[in-house]
Amino acid sequence: MFRFFGGVPRLLVPDNLKSGVNKASFYDPEINRTYGAMAFHYSVGILPARPYKPRDKAKVEAGVRFAQAYILGRLRRQIFFSLAECNAAIAIAMQRMNERPMRKLGVSRRELFEKIECDALNPLPAVDWEFAEWKRARVNLDYHIEVHDFFYSVPHALIRAEVDVRVTARMIEIFHRGQRVGVHERRYLGRRHGTDPDHMPSSHRRYAEWTPDRFRRWAGKIGPSTEGLITAVLANRPHPEQGFRTSLGILKLYRGVDADRAEAVSARALEIGGLTCKSVASLLAQKHDKSTSKDCGQATLFDHANLRGPGYYH
Repeated sequence: MFRFFGGVPRLLVPDNLKSGVNKASFYDPEINRTYGAMAFHYSVGILPARPYKPRDKAKVEAGVRFAQAYILGRLRRQIFFSLAECNAAIAIAMQRMNERPMRKLGVSRRELFEKIECDALNPLPAVDWEFAEWKRARVNLDYHIEVHDFFYSVPHALIRAEVDVRVTARMIEIFHRGQRVGVHERRYLGRRHGTDPDHMPSSHRRYAEWTPDRFRRWAGKIGPSTEGLITAVLANRPHPEQGFRTSLGILKLYRGVDADRAEAVSARALEIGGLTCKSVASLLAQKHDKSTSKDCGQATLFDHANLRGPGYYH
């Protein structure tokens, strides 16, 4: 629980925690999960201030106000160029604050701590506690969850299920009904999707080795215009992987189609910006020819009666 001496809060270990009682029993529903995990790691119990009991909060607010005035007031005119430099200055200010004698008691906060509180505290754990944010997420139809604008896979059997996500600076851990079902390295840059092949349905695993170069090589076997079309489809997406399905659909449309006709359709699709399966299928159905499209494009562009030319304005 919290105990205050001279306005400085300390976390004290309850006696029943020292005796080995189950620490999980000290989680309070009013304490958020991250705060409760920190208390569990350091073997402390936390008693939240009661609502409508102003005396529970008075010492907390007085201690915060004193620390804020003493530390921020002395550092307000200083400029720091790194977090380490700022923390070093705060540590010096805190040391002066704790060693300063209090007027009413005649002793410093450090002396009170060493005489009264020090023996009541357990030693710190050998491993530092790592801050982790907990959140709830629902698994999308592509068996991924979204965490801070990036996507991480879970076993495909959990589609539409609600899961708990533990987010640290380095890792993303996913839990379902208390069991960890996925762990990923946290992403900050690069590809937005992190997919574990074991999470895929068997019908999807064969796509895991697909790459943009593989689609370009496949299209290049038909001709340069088709390769250019597939390259444009992949480049038109924020991430090339998002164009895999479209590229596969276009190449499937060309099955059984003469290479010259496929090249003509690809050239026409590039010309009009038709970078979807629907556009290519429409061109195939209309039986557009490459030469025809060129002739039609050049027929009336400069011979139109309403085009006066640059000499009209001089």
